[in-house]
Amino acid sequence: MLKKSMTTFRLSALSAAVTAGSMMVAQQAAAEVPITDDMMMAEEVEVTASVAVSNMYLWRGNNLGNSTPAISGDINASAGGFYGGIWGSSGDAESGNEFDVYAGFGGEVEGFMYDLMFVTYVYPSNQVQDDTIGDLSEIILTLGYGPVHFSYYDNISGATGYEYYTLSGSIDAFSATLGYSDSEATGTDYTHLDLTYSYNDNLSFTLSQIVDAPDEANCAPGFSVYSGCDDDLKMAFVYSLPIDLK
Repeated sequence: MLKKSMTTFRLSALSAAVTAGSMMVAQQAAAEVPITDDMMMAEEVEVTASVAVSNMYLWRGNNLGNSTPAISGDINASAGGFYGGIWGSSGDAESGNEFDVYAGFGGEVEGFMYDLMFVTYVYPSNQVQDDTIGDLSEIILTLGYGPVHFSYYDNISGATGYEYYTLSGSIDAFSATLGYSDSEATGTDYTHLDLTYSYNDNLSFTLSQIVDAPDEANCAPGFSVYSGCDDDLKMAFVYSLPIDLK
């Protein structure tokens, strides 16, 4: 979920999920003794998919769809710590439907986890820009230990330059994320706090609040939905289902 001067995305959760999935596949493969190289490759590659619905497109503290419900889906392949896939969604009021192509590598060493991901955001209905793979891209580095994770997002193409940082932690079904968006061009720097309760593996609820909004001079009428200027409390729910590909 990125955008022209402040393009972006919601892959912090996806990054953790695919990293965990790739690690699980590697561990399962290591616990078995393959008979042939072909069998080993088949056992190490895991393909997963899911579909989700939400009452809004919540992205980095912003309500991108002006409270329009969104539907999303993804397909992901992982093997030996490497992963890649496609994530798509409706509900972006400014850029239209979106799909993100990503690839990365992650793992864990003595309780410390690491993940490095490349993602490019594509908006097929946007006839001005960001409608081709590679037009708008980020590199995302995530480091963590136990339930605490830090992520750094850097715009590497297709925008005027921005960075985004998150610090997150979880206890049982509850999690919190503090995010800071630093826009070099627009001056719409802001900080947001998300509190999430995961009722089960499929249903979650998030309260999101901009706790430090941009300067009033950068929040003129008609401001971008990516700007962090909407400091109303937001409540989003997401219901997701895995897709059986077997």
